Amino acid sequence: MFDKSSKTISPRRSDNDQLRVPAPAPVAKPKPASLIGLGLCVQGDIAGEAEVQIDGLVRGDIRVGKLTLGPQGRIEGSVVAVIAEIRGHVKGPMKARQVRLYGTAHIEGDIAHEQLAMETGAVFEGRSVRLPKSGETEPQVTTPPAAVIPA
Repeated sequence: MFDKSSKTISPRRSDNDQLRVPAPAPVAKPKPASLIGLGLCVQGDIAGEAEVQIDGLVRGDIRVGKLTLGPQGRIEGSVVAVIAEIRGHVKGPMKARQVRLYGTAHIEGDIAHEQLAMETGAVFEGRSVRLPKSGETEPQVTTPPAAVIPA
């Protein structure tokens, strides 16, 4: 019934042996967003890869990783970001992979985006231009060679 020849014996472990469990990878702490508070006016450009929350006024161009514009926030200039969450007023062109316009948003300018979401109540005065996704290649426009006119 039972074949003793196929039996495998596992090695015994004494109580003094310790199991070696690899240490878990350290979890990166989220970095807090830089804040431009209500009542604050910044005149000049803002650039960096970090997250920025704007509740005041910025007169200048913004180039950041993630932009959060509060309902009282206002930007007068161009915006370039990876993610843009807009609740306030933007006067100028925007370019971002992901754009979300909340119900209190007011945009005066074109938006170039991979993804665009817009809630009811948001005001958007401009053109929406879809960018190719990171993995996609933009179609190449070929022009025929110019005709050669003999002299």
